Amino acid sequence: MAGQERTTAGTSGGVRRRTAVSGLAAALIAPAVSGCGRPAAPRAADPSRDAEAGIRRTLARRAAAVLARDERAYLDALAPGAQDLRTAERRAFRDLAEVPMGAWEYRITDVARSGARATVHADLRYRLTGHDSAPVATPRLLELGERAGRWYVTADRPAGGGAPQLWQQGTVRAVHGARALVLGVGQEDATLRALAAAADRAVPAVTDAWPDSWARRTVLLVPGSAAAMAALLGGPADGYRGIAAVTTGQAGQNGRAGAAPAAPADRIVVNPEAYGSLTGFGRQVVLTHETTHVATRTATSAATPTWLSEGFADWVAYRRTGRAASRIAPELQRAVRRGELPGGLPSDADFAFGGDADRLARAYEGAWLACELIAERWGERRLTDFYRAVGGQERREGAVARAARDVLATSADDLTARWRAFARRRLG
Repeated sequence: MAGQERTTAGTSGGVRRRTAVSGLAAALIAPAVSGCGRPAAPRAADPSRDAEAGIRRTLARRAAAVLARDERAYLDALAPGAQDLRTAERRAFRDLAEVPMGAWEYRITDVARSGARATVHADLRYRLTGHDSAPVATPRLLELGERAGRWYVTADRPAGGGAPQLWQQGTVRAVHGARALVLGVGQEDATLRALAAAADRAVPAVTDAWPDSWARRTVLLVPGSAAAMAALLGGPADGYRGIAAVTTGQAGQNGRAGAAPAAPADRIVVNPEAYGSLTGFGRQVVLTHETTHVATRTATSAATPTWLSEGFADWVAYRRTGRAASRIAPELQRAVRRGELPGGLPSDADFAFGGDADRLARAYEGAWLACELIAERWGERRLTDFYRAVGGQERREGAVARAARDVLATSADDLTARWRAFARRRLG
């Protein structure tokens, strides 16, 4: 399409429609200017343009109904007589009731029409009140049918690359903390309140360690099972079965940290099974770790190696807990005592989910130890400066070496050698 069409509704429920028109299209519809000539004959109606306008109106009404919490108007956008669809959509609408939705829009990217039927690709863009500074976008595939000059929705499902949303997995319960919003499906209220309290404690801990400005609030999603968590993340269940939580979001783009101020909002997705098996201390470590990812997102880029992003998050989580290194890094300690200390810092491949659990544990522990070394040897401020400097590089290759030189006045090889010696001293 030459321009992008947007159907949107604001928090007041008012509907507005915008159409971006290309330069060529504008030239074709502009009034002709000439010295003489007969008045132009009235243009014939364009059925395709009328159809797309009708589709936009239907989606605008649907968006406005979500924000106004108007179930009747929401169902009125569905095809009459489609009882199974109406039953499913009524349930989905009610499952969404406690989610504090501040914006909801369908941004149309493509329309394929065949007679009285149309298939629409659109980005559903929504924003949570009080938490999202920019909308979250997820691709949707909608089918519509025309009846008596009006278009009705007949199907709405995730498009390629999209994943279901939490409210499409069941009724959402919302718990509001001082700094966190917890949205859960199939969870006890006490569980959600405890999560909100732990998330509230994580925010000041992260703020104390990370000097840059950040939102200082978090959104947690708690699905009903590990399989439901995997569905939200668009991955296989086995890959997340032992993972207590995952933070989603968009890091700094174009290889430059901070280049995405309007990036989609972060979500901390909690695995209720793995998280529930942890001690209270372990749960707090997990949420502080994930909150660190939220805080550092705009300073994290494609140039940032996984060992630095994960190691820094663990360093913040364990900072000032008084936990001994042997308890933080038991798998790495066993490797050191066997004489199997790795020759270098963990690679990205070492952090792969669903692989060797011991290898994954050693990767996280080694990454934490590297950040602990920098904080102890050069100071905490230098550690955060180093993190920011690595993420600010144009590309991954050489990023750590340049930041080590500029911030720590050392080389990447020296940093690795110091890390190996530090591991022997702390864990041997």
